[in-house]
Amino acid sequence: MLSEPQEIGWGIRKNSPQLLEAVNVWLKDIKRKGVFRVIYNKYLNSPRTLLARIASDYSSQAGSKLSPYDDQLKAGAKQIGWDWRLIASMVYQESNFNPQVESWAGAIGLMQIMPETGNYFGVENLWDPVQNIKVGIRFLKFLDKQWAKTVTDSLERTKFVLASYNVGLSHVIDAQKLTRKYGKDPTKWKDNVEYFLLKKSDPKYYRDPVVIVGYCRCVGPVAYVKEVLQRYDEYKLRIDV
Repeated sequence: MLSEPQEIGWGIRKNSPQLLEAVNVWLKDIKRKGVFRVIYNKYLNSPRTLLARIASDYSSQAGSKLSPYDDQLKAGAKQIGWDWRLIASMVYQESNFNPQVESWAGAIGLMQIMPETGNYFGVENLWDPVQNIKVGIRFLKFLDKQWAKTVTDSLERTKFVLASYNVGLSHVIDAQKLTRKYGKDPTKWKDNVEYFLLKKSDPKYYRDPVVIVGYCRCVGPVAYVKEVLQRYDEYKLRIDV
């Protein structure tokens, strides 16, 4: 239920008793810890902080922006015919709009570009947000062009592109080959190529002769596609094109 005296609450469907129980257990546990009081006082118990957040351009209540890089994302989106809010969802997933992030694997900046990818597209300073987005857009365009050869539906192709951006083109091509071999639809993502991408951690599948790059623990890229698209749906509800 939503709590009236507070400015935030949990909404849970009546037919989800297990979720309700899990939330209640978590709340009971977290309230015993000092960090709960620190977070509560900082974000919910300070009128000044609350008003500042609501007045922000990036507030979900009153804001009309998603990030300081919206203009660059809009310009890039036009180059590949995508909704800029979808690319914004990707950037959030990659870096939480932080241009100074570097992953354990060495991916850099807003769109988490590997240095070799930047070199391929002729860009060296991936810490610069404008250059980073430029490379990310060009890479998305490259992936979309590759998948357009076998996946004609643009909505389906988006999922293939997102997965390839996350885990690499070759792994998704392997999954598509397995999908075709086992009689499923190689042009569909859900329950088809997605299913066989997950199977690439099973020796029966990653040792199959049609597979080129072998093993992949591909839970991550499958979740990546789902989460980016879910956030994109949320962005469409509150941010105009």
